[in-house]
Amino acid sequence: MTQNTTRHLDLGCGPVPRNPYSRNELFGVDIAPSRKIGVADIRQANLALQAIPFPNRYFDSVSAFDFLEHIPRVMPSLDGLGTRFPFIELMNEIHRVLKPAGLFYALTPCYPAAEAFQDPTHVNIMTDRTYRYFTGPEPLGRMYGFTGNFEARRVEWVVHKDAMTPLVAPSLSQKFRKLNYQLKKKLSHVAWEFLAQ
Repeated sequence: MTQNTTRHLDLGCGPVPRNPYSRNELFGVDIAPSRKIGVADIRQANLALQAIPFPNRYFDSVSAFDFLEHIPRVMPSLDGLGTRFPFIELMNEIHRVLKPAGLFYALTPCYPAAEAFQDPTHVNIMTDRTYRYFTGPEPLGRMYGFTGNFEARRVEWVVHKDAMTPLVAPSLSQKFRKLNYQLKKKLSHVAWEFLAQ
């Protein structure tokens, strides 16, 4: 590995991980059996129950495209006597595997859009304010065990197809498309871009 090597992890990647920050090395985690496809190393894990299978501070960036809504908010502990918060645990894991100043990019359907509810495997309905549980000097998620520290660089309603990469400046056509979607109340997804501190 050279000094300039950068790594990206795509969560819930399916057979083809995404690399929105164009890192040198690409990794994925999915519930499906592990395999190596092309240049991507895909590992198997059920992230509602298991840790991200990589070491601390390993990645320069992590992404989650249409994935966070599949992670339960609350589950009983294995002994049935307590409560776990898998979504909080996953956000802790994301922070754990990111290097300091690493980036987390997520795209997820949010309330009140129908896309947040229509898939029966969506068990974690979010709003455009859910990010507050993971960002700022006093994240609201602390009361549930969130131990990470993220700065929100970007949180906004987006046109899904235009948000597959974390653009710094959208094109003119993307701006018009977003305005059209806003006017027709068709925006369904929120994009998060967090900086790990």
